[in-house]
Amino acid sequence: MVAELERINYDDGGGFMAGFITGTGDLWHFHPEYELVLNTKGSGTRIIGDNAQLFDQYDMVFVAGNIPHCWNYIKNGDSAKEKHGIMVHFKLKSMGEQFLSQYEMHSFKELLIESERGLAFSVDDAMKAENFLLKMINDKGIDKMIDFLNVIKILCSAEKRSYLCSENYKLAFDEKGNKKMSDVYTYIRENYFKPISIKRISKVAKMNPHTFSKYFKKNSGAGFIEYLNRVRTNKACYLLRETTYHVKDISVECGFGSISNFNKQFRKSEGVSPGYYRTQFN
Repeated sequence: MVAELERINYDDGGGFMAGFITGTGDLWHFHPEYELVLNTKGSGTRIIGDNAQLFDQYDMVFVAGNIPHCWNYIKNGDSAKEKHGIMVHFKLKSMGEQFLSQYEMHSFKELLIESERGLAFSVDDAMKAENFLLKMINDKGIDKMIDFLNVIKILCSAEKRSYLCSENYKLAFDEKGNKKMSDVYTYIRENYFKPISIKRISKVAKMNPHTFSKYFKKNSGAGFIEYLNRVRTNKACYLLRETTYHVKDISVECGFGSISNFNKQFRKSEGVSPGYYRTQFN
């Protein structure tokens, strides 16, 4: 399955679209517009490029155009129907090249460059931006633009922003999508709980195992096994935090072959044992 091209509709004819997020899932997709997402209520897993992480309340990320991504919210009763986040899309051309070339916009231009690897922000910055993002949904004209610039001001001055995608991650997506990597990421996301051999995943990419291993590391910045364990560990973190499942059952559900391997990989990723990690959230 290839990352799907999503076409953003600007109902008011403007260059900035803001709206509430509802639902529990999202297709693996990409689009040329920049995207800012603020999650206010739900939790789950987000995948941006080659980065897979758990997210919780007041998770805010900024992503450049054409980076494939998806948010998978954990289902919780009827919460899927609630407004649990805010999403903003905008086109770079909406700002105008002359406007962006002004000295005062230098920090914004740097932010745009950094967003090509995806950026995550602190909870404090997310809370600062929330009110302006809410206003963007209802405001029109110059007021909406002012709201947007206030959000950008917060993003530009954020000291705790961090990259999401690896340094070697390549923006190779166009309207046809980067088929090989998209197929691989999608297969991992849908089958991480099963044994996945290099031989099997190489067939998904239609490459031989040796060539695939080099190709995957070049495009993702991590070895295949390292990336797969990262996805499995992220899921395990959620189950340890949000359920009372036995640690052994979690290791099986997340695709680890044995409890000893689960403990080893979890310590390598999180620095503590699964049991100790769970006590931090009880």
